[in-house]
Amino acid sequence: MLEIKNLCVSLNNKTLLQDINIKIKTGERHRLAGHNGSGKSTLVNVIAGNPIYNIDSGKILFDGVDITNENATNRALRGIFLGAQNVPEIPGLTMLSFLKHSMIAHTHFNTGKDLSMGEFLEKLESAREQLNIPKDWLNRYVNVGFSGGERKRIMLLRLVLTQPKLAMLDEPDSGADKDVQQQIIDTINNMPKTTFLFISHQDSFTSKINTIKTTTLDKGKIVIQ
Repeated sequence: MLEIKNLCVSLNNKTLLQDINIKIKTGERHRLAGHNGSGKSTLVNVIAGNPIYNIDSGKILFDGVDITNENATNRALRGIFLGAQNVPEIPGLTMLSFLKHSMIAHTHFNTGKDLSMGEFLEKLESAREQLNIPKDWLNRYVNVGFSGGERKRIMLLRLVLTQPKLAMLDEPDSGADKDVQQQIIDTINNMPKTTFLFISHQDSFTSKINTIKTTTLDKGKIVIQ
């Protein structure tokens, strides 16, 4: 599913990642571990295509395709999902509109067909009921006024709707109470076709996720264990 070869990354002439080599198989649950500042968030952002980082050398292969130089939009449409720690607020754009345009883009990219409003609403209602998301949230602006736990649940709604090939979750357990953490765990365990790469510092959280492999980073390098 994902192969990273000899990846070196910098920002403002400072090296952040050095010689990163990782292989993640389809359907795997893979944890990135390490102290704060070790490069975990940088790595998932680079995989997602965040343009602020410079890839100095190495390759990122996704589904056998070299995506090293692809932009974030193409990577997302290919099936790479990022649940970031700090998500932007977008005043003026409702969650309903945001989710609709996201689903339309994914459907057209994957099938070449247009998604009707009826099909979208049916998928949305199914996902909303599955996650017990209040209807009134859909009329609120993206992330505006949402608590940390509510933002995590909105992330899960996006995740369930788009059904990505690879979901990268950056500390999904952070800022979430026990009920929301359990909802995140259940969602991950109930999506066997999606490969997960996630960052977490809580063993009590990760121990409940099925079949985990772990890669540990320290100062931008992989720790050989």
